[in-house]
Amino acid sequence: MGALSETTNIHLINPEAVEWLVQTGYMDRYDVLVVDESSKFKDSQTKRFKSLKPWIPQFKRRWILTGTPVPNGLMDLFGQIYILDLGRALGRFITHYRRNYFIQSGFGGYTWSPQPDAFKRIVEKISPLILQLSSEDYLKMPELINTTVEVDLPSEALKIYQSVENEFIAEIENGPIVAANAAVAGVKCRQIANGAVYDEEGHWSPIHDAKLEALGDLLEELGGAPVIILYEFDHDRERIQSFLGQPIPVLGSGLGEKRLSALIDGFNDGHIPILLGHPASMGHGLNLQGSCYHIIWFGIPWNLEHYIQAIARVYRQGQKSNSVFVYHIAAVKTLDIHVLKTLIKKDQTQSSLLRAISTYRHEQLERA
Repeated sequence: MGALSETTNIHLINPEAVEWLVQTGYMDRYDVLVVDESSKFKDSQTKRFKSLKPWIPQFKRRWILTGTPVPNGLMDLFGQIYILDLGRALGRFITHYRRNYFIQSGFGGYTWSPQPDAFKRIVEKISPLILQLSSEDYLKMPELINTTVEVDLPSEALKIYQSVENEFIAEIENGPIVAANAAVAGVKCRQIANGAVYDEEGHWSPIHDAKLEALGDLLEELGGAPVIILYEFDHDRERIQSFLGQPIPVLGSGLGEKRLSALIDGFNDGHIPILLGHPASMGHGLNLQGSCYHIIWFGIPWNLEHYIQAIARVYRQGQKSNSVFVYHIAAVKTLDIHVLKTLIKKDQTQSSLLRAISTYRHEQLERA
């Protein structure tokens, strides 16, 4: 509260503090709004968006910035564009946006698919609001090389996986694996693909070491070069550290500023050869390109924004290598392969949107 009472022109807060800021009663002092990583406001039903919404009209100028405007599809645009124009382009309410540009489908009507001409119409509506700057157009970026390291699950592990996938239940040494529904089964299947699974009490049981062995082979091939290993579940982190036989530093929540800074400096200087990280907690604001140009995905996330932002910690301005290598350790005949394909599909949607906006703006300029 003390900082808010000071006579300073600029205040910085994180998105999680928006509700708190509104409650302080100081919101009426601001007339400019800048939202970095605006995809954190893509969902207009969240508390942070609802807290900010009544105050948006008071800002004389509003800017949003993001490298991932549609991490999960066109539906993600509504909240972000509303911050800019109060609903003039896409509608004042999410219900209007859905009705005008999407088709309701799927079980229970919870799936919204874009109408055949929705993409074109959305591009035309939002293009006047957007200035697109691509790092590839202004910076000399290294080549980004993606590699899939396929692993075969041991036969017994594959049987367990298929039983959970098809029957929502499987028997292992430590007791049964039970999934209440398809969504839970999907999460457990992804855990099994990685090598372990949680029970209802939060304890995990090992299933196989196929991914760990592939990780060990890959690290040996890299010959001690600095590398970031990205995991998905806590048991991934614990098993990786146990397998490597050493306490690997972990980038994540709970680190003090001093400890975090020391880890980043040590890694960028090459004194720390391996870092572990979870994409949800290290996707923004970290510069890890000092000496690292290898990223290994031990567990592959559904979330495109987390995926892109985690890679961008290394694939960014200041990277000295001519190439950045991204390795995906994926278990064949499992959801790993489907998740990878889904990420590619989402990225194509996002890339298509950005290209379409750029093309539309150039066409408009030529006509003018």
